[in-house]
Amino acid sequence: MRIESIDQLNQWREKCRTEFEAQKRRILICLGTACRANGAIEVYEEFKKVLAEKNINDVSVEAVTKTGCHGYCALGPLVILEPEGTFYTKVKKINIPEIVEKTIENGEIIQRLLYKDANTKKRVADYNEIPFYARQQRIALRNAGNIDPNQIEHYIAVGGYQGMAKALTQMKPQEVIDEVSKSGLRGRGGGGFPTGRKWATCAKVESDIHYVICNGDEGDPGAFMDRTLMGSDPHSVLEGMIICAHAVGSIKGYIYVREEYPLAVINLKKAIEDAREFGLLGDNILGSDLCFDIQVNRGGGAFVCGESSALMKSVAGEIGEPRAKYIHSVVQGLYNKPTVLNNVESFATVPMIIEKGADWFTSFGTPKSPGTKVFSLAGKIMNSGLVEVPMGITLREIIFDIGGGIPNKRKFKAVQTGGPSGGCLPAEKLDLPCDFDSLTAAGSMMGSGGMVIMDDRTCMVEIARYFLGFLVMESCGKCVPCREGLYQLYQLCTKICEGKGTEEDLELMEKLSKTIEIGSLCGLGKSGPNPFVSTLLYFRDEYLAHIRDKKCPGGVCRNLITFTINDDCTGCLACIKACPTEAITGEKKKKHILDQELCTQCGSCYAVCKFDAIDIT
Repeated sequence: MRIESIDQLNQWREKCRTEFEAQKRRILICLGTACRANGAIEVYEEFKKVLAEKNINDVSVEAVTKTGCHGYCALGPLVILEPEGTFYTKVKKINIPEIVEKTIENGEIIQRLLYKDANTKKRVADYNEIPFYARQQRIALRNAGNIDPNQIEHYIAVGGYQGMAKALTQMKPQEVIDEVSKSGLRGRGGGGFPTGRKWATCAKVESDIHYVICNGDEGDPGAFMDRTLMGSDPHSVLEGMIICAHAVGSIKGYIYVREEYPLAVINLKKAIEDAREFGLLGDNILGSDLCFDIQVNRGGGAFVCGESSALMKSVAGEIGEPRAKYIHSVVQGLYNKPTVLNNVESFATVPMIIEKGADWFTSFGTPKSPGTKVFSLAGKIMNSGLVEVPMGITLREIIFDIGGGIPNKRKFKAVQTGGPSGGCLPAEKLDLPCDFDSLTAAGSMMGSGGMVIMDDRTCMVEIARYFLGFLVMESCGKCVPCREGLYQLYQLCTKICEGKGTEEDLELMEKLSKTIEIGSLCGLGKSGPNPFVSTLLYFRDEYLAHIRDKKCPGGVCRNLITFTINDDCTGCLACIKACPTEAITGEKKKKHILDQELCTQCGSCYAVCKFDAIDIT
């Protein structure tokens, strides 16, 4: 079936919507990466098996829908029963017969499988009432968890390709650019450059060919926004790219996906094949003059290829190294042709801007950072997962109201935003608005949207050392300031963690950071010192404790800490089981003894003790 006109698309949409809504009972099973890791595939197969055996009226095997990520990764595998919206968490294969018999056949809620509020201890059946979801505003994630990403009919049924149809049949290319510009959409990959301005510049360049590239090379530790979008709603990314192609006059698009995202690649390729089959990619899309196709390119796992010029080199089959920024990719990008490069979230947002208008989009967020932003919550937080919230929401609201706060009643210490090149913000910045300008002014950045939360058992010097080490490993080595400067920063930070640092080292590191920032060729080097600079700005006392007192306040740096067992020990045996060197001995319900000669300061005992019976000195 090939759709060759807007009328045919509307007819197909009505057919898909009718079939979609005719399924009164839908069993949505999250098959995102986190849920898969906890057995979601077995849950999906068991649902189909039990329903086939039961042969229940009005509930067929087709009601079982494998969806993309729901976002609430901490509670997977997740199952939502529609139309009631009953939300079951941590579902196992063994639970399926009970769910089918009690809930699907008899309408009985299984209380123990419901979400449990950490504060009120109440069980909540409807996922719309769970704070994690209730406080979100989903635009880019609008379909994630609600449709099967491998069914183009599902995407069409919920309004997919309406924005593309409007752009191709009702709007001239300049009108599309004007609408995107009016929306104020800024690049969601981290740079925050106005999307409309980028498109307008590219469109004005005379060339025999223009390219459109989607950057799916998400390399920040703790970030998984783009992975989720590509795996959960791939057609939204394709639709945004098609609209961009119409606006700038492109005939060829690429989606660059990092090697570690196999599920995203599979779903993207399936979406591209289906879009081609139905005439939504290829020649004369919807009977228009637009001839545009897309292919997937896989990266080799190099972090530096997230940088635009390095990415384009990689797509072209060359070594993924950046080039000087005085050459703009919108003028000379891929193969030295004008190229628009936006990230996954930006492209997924564009269809909604075209469909509903710029004024609708600017009703969310702030005047300088309109719309919403997708954040991943990782680290020491109760509700790890993916959230989409209006720009301008505070860090406190994201971490505590949506994220549920810090586990085990620990104190919040810092949050890193913007990935390894971002910054670490302390507790006094919790009321800071999350928008491009506010985060940058505070010494961090928006980045791609990753947030790593840390509690009071974190050493900020070690955090800086870790991320500097990551950047040293990922530097392409093309320019000296980045290649040598980041390595020296890492070595000096390691020296401090080992208790061998001096205050003169700190002065040297500050000077070195400025030199790296000024002299590096690309964004990796220019922002590379941020882990050190931001932690020194807000946690200088920890650096001085390592240098002057030879102590690690976070209890992490092995050379500077000693573990002892205090009188609060209940003799639960947990630390004995956790100790890898058998340094702890004792009997059940009696205070244990730690042999300092055998102790390697690994912290395993400290991590498992629930009674604060392990002291760090």
